[in-house]
Amino acid sequence: MPAGLDAKDTANRGAGGGHPKRMTLRPRTPGLHVAELWRYPVKSLAGEALGRAEVSTNGIAGDRVVHVRDARGRTVTARTHPRLLGLRAVLGADGEPLIDGRPWAAPESLAAVRAAAGARATLVRFDGPERFDVLPLLVATDGAIAALGVDGRRLRPNIVVAGVQGMAERQWPGRRLRIGDVVVALEKLRGRCVMTTYDPDTQAQDLGVLQRIVDDFGGRVALDSAVVTGGTIAVGDVVELL
Repeated sequence: MPAGLDAKDTANRGAGGGHPKRMTLRPRTPGLHVAELWRYPVKSLAGEALGRAEVSTNGIAGDRVVHVRDARGRTVTARTHPRLLGLRAVLGADGEPLIDGRPWAAPESLAAVRAAAGARATLVRFDGPERFDVLPLLVATDGAIAALGVDGRRLRPNIVVAGVQGMAERQWPGRRLRIGDVVVALEKLRGRCVMTTYDPDTQAQDLGVLQRIVDDFGGRVALDSAVVTGGTIAVGDVVELL
């Protein structure tokens, strides 16, 4: 096989294990790797950077397993209550979220959430697929983040792929990533919302961020993605664009 090329469908062999019926060669994209991994155990709260993550068709283990509801049972997010971004959630050793170091079900955690989201807010644990706004994974790229010129945390990605030239991600919908044993389907570019306008540390709002996304990126940055084959991903892993 020529150097620097991948073979596709090499396993598509005839009866009796003969020669491949068809082989498609596609240039490799050199230097792609996992730069960051993020999990958000409580939806709309600040998340945690990971060195390694278990990934399944249900996304990164422990991602968005608790969310905030209002008195009518509707999900509350930082789109309308940006002070939620000032609370940090991590996954505890027992697999349950902690909010600012306390168990999510502790009275102190509920008090902190109510201070940010209203006096009648509640916390609910739910790990069904409906907890995601779109798909279980959001994949961002360093090229697009650099082009946008803001802190990449504003995009709330799960995986940040480094080594991407400029806005190359815009050509990725419909393709897949292979990261070790994990295969991720890149479905579509993500339409962005007002959450991108809030500073992750101070929650100060800059409406110009969303305006730039609309003007220069057609309102879409990063990729809504699904997990085809699960496994373990670690920062530094090689990423192959299929």
